[in-house]
Amino acid sequence: MKKIFLSLAFIASFNANASFTESSSDLLEFALPAAAASIAYLVERDGEGLEQFGYSLGATVLTTYALKTAVDKERPNGKDDDAFPSGHAALTFSSAGFLHRRYGWQYALPAYLLAGYTGYARVQTDNHEVVDVLAGAAIGLAFNHFIVSPHPDLAIAPYYDGETAGIVGQFTF
Repeated sequence: MKKIFLSLAFIASFNANASFTESSSDLLEFALPAAAASIAYLVERDGEGLEQFGYSLGATVLTTYALKTAVDKERPNGKDDDAFPSGHAALTFSSAGFLHRRYGWQYALPAYLLAGYTGYARVQTDNHEVVDVLAGAAIGLAFNHFIVSPHPDLAIAPYYDGETAGIVGQFTF
């Protein structure tokens, strides 16, 4: 536990000159996956779920970084050409999607709110355009659909039609 805390403290201090919005989205990129893994292992005592999360998150990371290399899209701030898709959105939505599919609303709602904030922050800090964030979110959510055992009461997905962006959901009762 001390190692995780020290790692998160290091990550938070890594970008000390950045705005709160940028620093918090950088922290959430690592904190949400750590929280999802901790919930699976320490709270739910679910080794199978932790394994599924590892596969889902691993597939999300590999796909996201393969696309970043292949697409070569410049960021709005001009910093580099790794804009598409958003890695922050992919990791945070993968974590939220895992919690939702495996354990339901109890953990998913706060995780989705934090993942949504992360996507918003990436656009507001000119690191990404909306389409970059939505693509990252879709990748993270999609792998959970195929890898993680479902919890059938809710489905959430990013939505973008060229003019309108958001999140759509379906609740089954």
